[in-house]
Amino acid sequence: NEKNAPKDFPQLKNDTFLRAARGEQTQHVPVWCMRQAGRYLPEFREFRAGKDFFDTCRSPEACCELTLQAMGMEVQMVPGKGPTFPDPLKDPEDLQRLKTKVDVQKELDYVFKAITLTRHKIEGKVPLIGFTGAPWTLMSYMIEGSGSKTFSKVKSWLYRYPEVSHMLLKRLTDVIVDYLLGQVAAGAQALQVFESHAGILGPVEFKAFCLPYLRDIARRVKDQLKETGQDVPMIVFAKDAHYGLEDLSQSYYDVVSLDWTIDPRLAREQTGGKVSLQGNMDPCALYAPKERISEIVKTMLEGFGTQRYIANLGHGMYPDMDPESVAAFVEAVHKHSRQMNKQQ
Repeated sequence: NEKNAPKDFPQLKNDTFLRAARGEQTQHVPVWCMRQAGRYLPEFREFRAGKDFFDTCRSPEACCELTLQAMGMEVQMVPGKGPTFPDPLKDPEDLQRLKTKVDVQKELDYVFKAITLTRHKIEGKVPLIGFTGAPWTLMSYMIEGSGSKTFSKVKSWLYRYPEVSHMLLKRLTDVIVDYLLGQVAAGAQALQVFESHAGILGPVEFKAFCLPYLRDIARRVKDQLKETGQDVPMIVFAKDAHYGLEDLSQSYYDVVSLDWTIDPRLAREQTGGKVSLQGNMDPCALYAPKERISEIVKTMLEGFGTQRYIANLGHGMYPDMDPESVAAFVEAVHKHSRQMNKQQ
């Protein structure tokens, strides 16, 4: 497909994020935030592709919806509640409702088109990050029907139907691998896998039902890209899975992303310098006055150090956050990290 051939794309003018992800030296710390464009920036709101792409993909949660639709589940976007599945899976027999073979290229064609269009639109100013929900997080939506406080419906499957759970997680993994490879072919230059619901599992269940599939995704995507000579950095974000940091740092990912409840120095210790780290400012810190944001950023950078590090929020932004505060966050990261690099 000529249109998707990388040679058509504008040249990348700023690869600091990719270098930090790969563990190479950087002059300053790169920074990005989740859930920004679709909701915040008016110029993005005007841009539409296929099924209102930026409305659909304005958060990792909503992105889960895309993958599950491809598998044949009906989904509705409910304001204030996120993706909702009116007909969730109730018992193992319900798996028969799902498509056995998913043609990701066909089902999610409009997503790939939007990625290609976006890659052209950003004119090489920054790298384009592709992302997907992870198997356990997707499984929890399929069974709970939406978000949940206890996740007792989906967790009961792990205890009552462990074999069936593994079967479903494996099927989700296959679809996700195809989805991520499709995103790279369409123009994504880095990939992030969101395991947003990791923290509802204990360490034993995490190791059984979460980690093997996260590892499998990174290994398979990397192996297939290697065949075409491509090296696309991969990031894993397993929210609240503090006990999993060491395992995640040995799971084929280049970057482990952290939520705000983890101490940066401890995270460095647990990951043993094997990966770059990303995170982890509390999103609510963006409600602080600008001078305070600058102080919080400085402390965070002192904790992580300025190399092998990508500054980020410990989760997504909230809709009422001021873009000016985001600008203050980004400026503080660049300013303080440059100063710290000079002093070393």
